[in-house]
Amino acid sequence: MNELIGRVVTFQSNTFPSNSDLYGKLARDGQSPKALMISCADSRVVPEFIVQAAPGDLFVCRNAGNIVPPYSQANGGVSSTVEYAVMVLGVRDIIVCGHSDCGAMKALANPGSLEGMPNVAAWLRHSHSAQKVAAEAYPQAGDNDRARIIALENVVTQLSHLRTHPSVAAAIARGELALHGWFVDIHAGEVLGLDGKTGRFTPMTADKPLPVALPAAQRLAADLLQEAAE
Repeated sequence: MNELIGRVVTFQSNTFPSNSDLYGKLARDGQSPKALMISCADSRVVPEFIVQAAPGDLFVCRNAGNIVPPYSQANGGVSSTVEYAVMVLGVRDIIVCGHSDCGAMKALANPGSLEGMPNVAAWLRHSHSAQKVAAEAYPQAGDNDRARIIALENVVTQLSHLRTHPSVAAAIARGELALHGWFVDIHAGEVLGLDGKTGRFTPMTADKPLPVALPAAQRLAADLLQEAAE
């Protein structure tokens, strides 16, 4: 039997019994995750490990390239997950998490590698903005840096797409939702966070406030209209 699949026996015999109270509470009361993380499907990036989450702490959506299609696109698993997380589970934080050495971002840096994979190519069209920013806004960047630049800009792009979702837009307007952009450097074992004020990614360290892409704060455009009327 596959070693990985065989570990389910260990879960049933050891892990579950030692956490029976927690699982019992989750089964009885349901889930109330603290955040939604949208991350890449890459096997080296495990959201629960990154935030040291226990069962019930984190709602997770994983796909190639940590992509969030704009709301105007056809309904899909990511859009449905976002809507459910915000409207039913009431998460207060959404994290879009990219990473180094990402195969999807490498493919964008080398489009010829997508030949014969039409579904992957179609999916990655949601990252074409990041690809174009990397190509035109970083004229001095070398080929070795291209995939990393695209990966970082892709997090920014997907956060922008996320805000087109009505459930997200409404929660932001009410001041009930914060957005976060993270980047996991697999080689360095470091997590970078997007600072919404500077637009730059900075290391997340214990001695500094965590960088936030969009802090939770009420944003009502009509307030400005009311002030102008007065």
